[in-house]
Amino acid sequence: MTTDDLPETIHVTTGEQLRAVSNLTRHRIMAVLRFEPATITQIAEQVGLAKGSSSYHVRLLERAGLVKVVRTRKVRGVTERYYAMAARAIVLPDPGEGGPDVLMRHAVADLEAAPVDSERHVQMAHLRLTEEQFAELGARLEALADEYRELSDPSLTDASLVFALFHPAPREQAEGDAK
Repeated sequence: MTTDDLPETIHVTTGEQLRAVSNLTRHRIMAVLRFEPATITQIAEQVGLAKGSSSYHVRLLERAGLVKVVRTRKVRGVTERYYAMAARAIVLPDPGEGGPDVLMRHAVADLEAAPVDSERHVQMAHLRLTEEQFAELGARLEALADEYRELSDPSLTDASLVFALFHPAPREQAEGDAK
């Protein structure tokens, strides 16, 4: 199987899958595999893990159906496995009211770990939009992300785009939750 044969999306529906994607190390492993297949050794080097730790995390992701072996080759009598994402995109369930959003937690952790001397574009804007404007902005953001995903070149340095468009809790509720 090649990465061209991968389905467009996989929906995270089981507790095993959710636990697998909730771990920051496994999130970073999936980031390595998003553009091209890699061996355990290559994954370990890119994520900064020991090969044993890398293998452990990849096995958990594979068992959860989130990564898979897409090709193998013999190297000095040993079978080398190349892993790739099981789909082009992973769709997580809505965390529900008050639930932590795992993608946003991982995005913040990745932002905090990014080199401080690298270029960043981080902004927060408070908007007042009609429901139609809200829906249109969400669709435009998704379309823009899709457009640039298609332009991605695996030979270039990674760049992460994270956006969250949501209606915050009313001030009274937010203040009550903080107490």
